[in-house]
Amino acid sequence: MERYIFIIVLLACCLWPVRCYSSGKVTGACDNMTPQHKKGAQQSPAPFSVTTDRFSFKEGDEIIVRLLAASTPFIGFMLQAREVGGSSPLGSFTVTSGEAQLLTCNGLPNSAISHTSDSPKSSIHGIWRAPTSGNLNSIQFSASFVKDYSTFWVGVRSSPVTYNVAAAAPTNNKSISFTSTSSFASSSKLSNSSTGCGSTKVCFSQPLNCDPGVSPDCYFLSAMTSPGDTAVQLEMTGTSDGYIAIGFSDDQRMGNDDIYICGRDSGGLIQLQHAFSTGRKIPDILPLGNVSDVKSSVNNSIISCSFTTRNPISTQRSGGSSSLYYLMIVHGPSNNGTIGFHTGTFISDTKVDISSPQVVTSEKEPPIIKAHGSLMLIAWMTTGSLGMIIARYLKGVARGKHYFGKDVWFLAHVSLMTLTVAATIIAFILAFSEVGGWSGGAHPVLGCIVMILAFFQPIAAMFRCGPHHHWRFLFNWSHALNAVAIKVLAVAAIFTGLSYFSTSEDSWLLKVMGGFVGWEATLYILLELHMRWKLNDHAESASESTRMELLLLVLFFLGNIAFLVALLVGIGSS
Repeated sequence: MERYIFIIVLLACCLWPVRCYSSGKVTGACDNMTPQHKKGAQQSPAPFSVTTDRFSFKEGDEIIVRLLAASTPFIGFMLQAREVGGSSPLGSFTVTSGEAQLLTCNGLPNSAISHTSDSPKSSIHGIWRAPTSGNLNSIQFSASFVKDYSTFWVGVRSSPVTYNVAAAAPTNNKSISFTSTSSFASSSKLSNSSTGCGSTKVCFSQPLNCDPGVSPDCYFLSAMTSPGDTAVQLEMTGTSDGYIAIGFSDDQRMGNDDIYICGRDSGGLIQLQHAFSTGRKIPDILPLGNVSDVKSSVNNSIISCSFTTRNPISTQRSGGSSSLYYLMIVHGPSNNGTIGFHTGTFISDTKVDISSPQVVTSEKEPPIIKAHGSLMLIAWMTTGSLGMIIARYLKGVARGKHYFGKDVWFLAHVSLMTLTVAATIIAFILAFSEVGGWSGGAHPVLGCIVMILAFFQPIAAMFRCGPHHHWRFLFNWSHALNAVAIKVLAVAAIFTGLSYFSTSEDSWLLKVMGGFVGWEATLYILLELHMRWKLNDHAESASESTRMELLLLVLFFLGNIAFLVALLVGIGSS
């Protein structure tokens, strides 16, 4: 019996050293901030960072502190504010999120924060309030990160935050809570504007030379530097339901790009994130790094962020920098704080030195994409429309005349629709060969549906039953309804496609396309009314009827060509 008691005691002694604090109740580690895991802290650089939204403070100021994981999440953490070189906590934190809790260290309430569970975390941020009295000095935020039981880092510090009685007022909204996101939303609209573009700062906008302070449809990026200072002041503004982002790249394609993302987090607040793009997928989130003076806002879906960064711009994960980069602005949706694939992209036409004030123009669309847009426009606004009009309204023209045993109207219809389908297939191949993959957004979805329906339309027609078969009406209805569906979807695809080419602030290409659709709808209505007039046995000779139909067709064609040429010129010059 004594032997069993000895074994139980021995096991208890062995289990004691491996106890974990998944609850975060780690007040016993307040002094040295070292987890009681009976393991040594890692000596390698931590894959985590501690950042602040400002580099100076005064009594009573609030500072947003962020704990960020580069790639590997952490399951535990402890955070304190200390004087530079000191060992005692200062100030107090505010915690309202379930991801973190307050601790009392050295008798000072709320002077430290820690985790509440061992769930994986990639980012945490919260608010620290400076003491309102006392002999204050510069501080640093110090944190411990736990990756797993045997792997943890101690003494991961932020950049020093200088005590300055004349420090500027806080830029954050005091209602911001401690959450597991990486930035915050301010309470007022930012005043980003084009003032100083080309003289004191670099500006890149879409449409060109638009002013975000005036136009709600302006996507805007500005960068300003000061002589002898590595800091870069960046601004971005754009309309989006999810996020906008700016990027610096060695080329005009996605991949190996240094990115800053301004978007909604899981709570709907606007957050700033630093990221690196490795290709056509969601970019890797990086520590925010040496970033300060962060301001953000959202107003009527217009998202804005401004900040100062001292991070070196790097288009390689391993480091290295250049002085010339292509500028990018993208925007897209987000879901519960996770960004989706961008639905709009604007890229500068040349590499830019952001230390040299200038107004940057956007990249022109590649010739292959212009050819894609032109072919789809010709196919579904000209040849396809003519083919459908002939089949519906002009069967009586050239009645009795046959070629190759077929009616003239039928040969014209088949020829025009064959050209339409052929142009659609070629345009489809051109787009995918240029983009090299799925580009995201509504346009490719609509285009693929049009391509599929258009491909099967002539195949189904080849297997139709005879004109007097009792099931012929099924083919007639399905063929007609499918044609209408293709037409509607093609028009929607053209509208979304033209938005990529529309570079002017008044979006004249989209307005011309609207006029094009209106013109075509008007002629369809007139032809339909004329056909029903004939069916109601109104007195009208065959020659008069044919003359009216041909007149309407000529009117349609002339208006069609005018709109088509205008749009093709716009695409060519975009």
